Amino acid sequence: MKPMIRNNICMNAHGPGCEALTEGWIARALEGKPAIQSAVGTSAKKYRSVLVLGGSTGYGLASRIVAAFCLGADTVSVSFEREPSDKRAGTPGWYNNRAFDRAAVGAGLRSWGLDADAFADSTREAVIALAREKGLIFDLVVYSLASPVRTDPKTGQMYRSVIKPLDRPYEGINLDVFSGKISRATVQPASAEEAEHTVKVMGGEDWELWIRALRNTGVLAPDAETLAYTYIGPEHSWPIYRSGALGKAKAHLEATARTLDSLLKPGGGAAWAAVMKAVVTRASAVIPVIPLYVSTLFKVMKEKGVHEDCLDQGLRLFRDRLLRKDVPTDPERRIRLDDLEMSPEIQSETTRRMMTVTEENAEAVTDAEGFRTDFLQAHGFAVPGVDYGED
Repeated sequence: MKPMIRNNICMNAHGPGCEALTEGWIARALEGKPAIQSAVGTSAKKYRSVLVLGGSTGYGLASRIVAAFCLGADTVSVSFEREPSDKRAGTPGWYNNRAFDRAAVGAGLRSWGLDADAFADSTREAVIALAREKGLIFDLVVYSLASPVRTDPKTGQMYRSVIKPLDRPYEGINLDVFSGKISRATVQPASAEEAEHTVKVMGGEDWELWIRALRNTGVLAPDAETLAYTYIGPEHSWPIYRSGALGKAKAHLEATARTLDSLLKPGGGAAWAAVMKAVVTRASAVIPVIPLYVSTLFKVMKEKGVHEDCLDQGLRLFRDRLLRKDVPTDPERRIRLDDLEMSPEIQSETTRRMMTVTEENAEAVTDAEGFRTDFLQAHGFAVPGVDYGED
């Protein structure tokens, strides 16, 4: 079985590869467990029941792994996956969930995975019913949903998100990490309707619906904490990202964190937006300028010995941020896990190298190979130790 890549989108997934990658993350988490336990020993916090919305891939999966295998927490994950059939493979998250469940059973951990639309009221009702049945009171809720579409549960209207600039077209240099070709990309600005739809999908509206529903039904601890993942990135990516339609949605998400913090604070709880490091996702290869920036960034951070993947970030999030009595934040009350990426030394060298990239030197100046590997591994391919010649 080989990856089927069309227009820089991988159309299939390799089940054993996905499962092997998840198993590798769990093994690495167990290596980091002593440091997490040491942090617990100096903390007044102990997460016992954790809900992860979007826990099948990326930062959501990393969060669930750390909560379960390092803290021993009961975990519930909600993700909308497609199971395999006799005609096509399942989605990567379906296999990741299966590997997690198998490892959790082996470790004697309590875990439940719901394959459902996290945007739907019926899914909220199912999670609440599960919590009541199993005696779960969530003291941490991680919101890690990344979907291109959302149906408003109140009106039934479907909204679609876009990755477009606002006000004016965006022009930038794009590196195709598969072909090695460099081109100039032009993206037309989002309409007012597209921008608002993006906020409806990727903003904080659904996150707030979850927290209020859990709180109103008594399955959220009085001192519960919650966080949602966001990204800022360097200024040269802002026109297509932070200052674009998606950035408008992220600003709404971060504003929602402040609203939820005010809601939870009287009971001793808190809410944050956690700004994470740039990583390769299943959609990374099709966003203009991102492949060039991320592959160059990886090269610099690896040379400096500070590169992190989703699991590394998840371990540091719990160890050095969440488990502290006073969680360190920036002036906007955001947890900053992009601190290494955004350090002046890393950014200046990344920018300098980006200015020198050509088709002839791209493999040497950037870590295009690392980008390709991460992209393929997100779909279960290029994972060490997996026999891809097996039927």
